[in-house]
Amino acid sequence: MEMTTSYQQPDQQGYYGQFGGAYIPEMLHRNVEELTEKYLGIIYEESFQKEFQQLLRDYVGRPTPLFLAERLSKEHNVPVYLKREDLCHTGAHKINNTIGQILLARKLGKTRIIAETGAGQHGVATATVCALKGMECIVYMGEKDIERQAPNVARMKMLGAKVVPAASGSKTLKDATNEAIRDWINNPVDTHYIIGSVVGPHPYPDMVARFQSVISEETRKQLKEHTGTELPTHVIACVGGGSNAAGMFYHFLDEPSVQLVAVEAAGHGVNSGMSAATTQLGKPGILHGSKSLVMQTTDGQVVEPHSISAGLDYPGVGPLHAHLFESGRGTFLNATDEEALQAAFHLAKTEGIIPALESAHAFSVLEKLKLKPSDRVVVCLSGRGDKDLATYMNAMQK
Repeated sequence: MEMTTSYQQPDQQGYYGQFGGAYIPEMLHRNVEELTEKYLGIIYEESFQKEFQQLLRDYVGRPTPLFLAERLSKEHNVPVYLKREDLCHTGAHKINNTIGQILLARKLGKTRIIAETGAGQHGVATATVCALKGMECIVYMGEKDIERQAPNVARMKMLGAKVVPAASGSKTLKDATNEAIRDWINNPVDTHYIIGSVVGPHPYPDMVARFQSVISEETRKQLKEHTGTELPTHVIACVGGGSNAAGMFYHFLDEPSVQLVAVEAAGHGVNSGMSAATTQLGKPGILHGSKSLVMQTTDGQVVEPHSISAGLDYPGVGPLHAHLFESGRGTFLNATDEEALQAAFHLAKTEGIIPALESAHAFSVLEKLKLKPSDRVVVCLSGRGDKDLATYMNAMQK
């Protein structure tokens, strides 16, 4: 099999370099096979694209602005642009993907939707599109995340979704994903699983990246209007599974002059035993249906991750990102819980924008990069901070 020369697309088996593939139980073979055979044909069909683009415009509110953060730029002595995914309907980039996948599910004749969620943003986005299209929706969410993301749980229920707690393991995103996969095995005929990130068996990492690529597609056009050139020097995004980063990087992947900076959650510190910095701590392994870098013990047991942000609290990373890391195409940095909190408060006071804790990780590395006044930096502001107000309030009381 020839290696794909573009970073954008995996090969036919769904591999980016050595990472990817579809490692699935026999029971899911038919579903995944059907998706693999049909997804590209369906999503590039004219009627599909027409409805997808119309919903992105009239329902989601795209294009999202590319905002020059003047005070932040002055502070770092470099133009810093924010891609405002926090302004999407439901408050994060997640809706781009759920709209694409709900349209796909309907074309495949599915009637029941399941999803997993960590921070709750993907759960809300899935519940939203199910309400929009009148479909049954079940969202799996770790007990710990249900507790720390209560507003999003209330939103999902209000939208008509059933929220099922995952009580095993660390009771976070990994465990919610396990439960969702279990459900799919038991209901293979009528159910479509809307995975929320660039993880899972092929074709999910590629499919989700394509739906999210609207972020970088818009950024190129908008940056040209702002600066006369489509290409920034640095693009920064936080990475858990990595869908906002995949979308933000997508149309720059094959532009070697653009530095791709992915920021993982270091938790209490990379070597503290309480971290989610997968590229620093992980080794190649299989998790949730694909081969990627996974935080694991010497005998291959998954190590429980930790991050203050539920959306980055994941022991793996999407296979595209593992490939970007291993090949050196991406620069992988990390931020601790404390650094992310400081960055969030700083952005709020400097630009009047309260970011999601996930996105705050991306902002924390601005001072770590050696930036020149001639550089052009774009940061993906992937979500708004409403869901994290309880965490922010706790931090303010300390």
